[in-house]
Amino acid sequence: MTDIKVPNEEMLKSVGELCLSEVPYKDFYESDQLFIEAMKENIAWHYSRNSFYKKLIDTEQLDVEKLKDIKDLEKIPYVIANFFKYHETKSVSEEEVYLHLTSSGTTGQKSQIFFDEWTIQSAQKMVDSIFKSYHWDSSEKTNYLLFTYEPEEGSKLGTAYTDNFLCKYAPISKVKYGLRYLGKEEGHKFDVFGCIETLKKYEGEGLPVRVFGFPAFFYFTLTKMKELGLAPLKLNKDSLVFLGGGWKGNQDKAISKKDFYALCEEMLGIPNDRLRDGFGSVEHCIPYIECEEHNFHIPIWSRVLIRDVETLEVLPDGEAGYLNLISPYITSVPANNILMGDLAIKRSDCKCNLNTPWFEILGRAGISKNKSCAVAASELLSKV
Repeated sequence: MTDIKVPNEEMLKSVGELCLSEVPYKDFYESDQLFIEAMKENIAWHYSRNSFYKKLIDTEQLDVEKLKDIKDLEKIPYVIANFFKYHETKSVSEEEVYLHLTSSGTTGQKSQIFFDEWTIQSAQKMVDSIFKSYHWDSSEKTNYLLFTYEPEEGSKLGTAYTDNFLCKYAPISKVKYGLRYLGKEEGHKFDVFGCIETLKKYEGEGLPVRVFGFPAFFYFTLTKMKELGLAPLKLNKDSLVFLGGGWKGNQDKAISKKDFYALCEEMLGIPNDRLRDGFGSVEHCIPYIECEEHNFHIPIWSRVLIRDVETLEVLPDGEAGYLNLISPYITSVPANNILMGDLAIKRSDCKCNLNTPWFEILGRAGISKNKSCAVAASELLSKV
């Protein structure tokens, strides 16, 4: 992956310069002007190749030449993440589609996202840069427990693809999947007792253990160990827990990160600074990874806005609203500016040494039969 190039170096020069930066959190504010130029290039790219996006830009009457500084990002038309659950739209030809992934939603329609070679490889290089910055790349043989879907032939699930990709940062000794594939009729099933036995075996082998995947299933495994009265394990101190994908249909059972990480330390002996969470989506593959203070920092390749749940106007730091994710990295699909269904707050006051803003996820804006997104979000915010 050393020779990654944008699809058109003349049209996307700034996109390549920004998105191939190997320093995730350095010179964040100094890169503002480069980010604006990259976004202008990306907008022009999709405008000339995608009829849906051309109509969106024309309808909103955006003049890209009026995008002068980072504050002008709020003028760029966004696409609601749910759009990709019901519409397939590409800015590249079928022959240029390198990978096709779907979201991991537990119910209903799933997002369909297509990647050209540049888009998926640049996103993977971003993960490389972050893992390297945290010194999480290792040459030591490692055992893996993946709380994600065991691969099946032809699987397009984004989470399974991501978690298997993450196994490249330390050589594999053994891999166990928490969501076992039982065939076409039964699909995937959570194997909690198999996960417990695997952790016990891994303790005996003494190698570092890496746990990736959905937090809910990992949490259920740890609580089941306590319920059964099992003695806490002492895994290798170089083990790593890196979760992602949210709690899906188990949000009602979610606990605070502080309590979750304390339970991990208690039952597995993995130190707090080796327990991290990640946030991302198949519609927006930029990696947002917790720092040592467990905050999701914004890397140089993206910018984040928070929008009011009723007016959709951009809010100042410290106020809660819809999460708006922006990045020029994606050339395959017009997903350069995504309005998520997640509620969040953006801040800039982290105690760690990363000099970038960060955001906190408050929850997901649910929608019942007779409620709009805004009303449902407002009700959820009132409980925060």
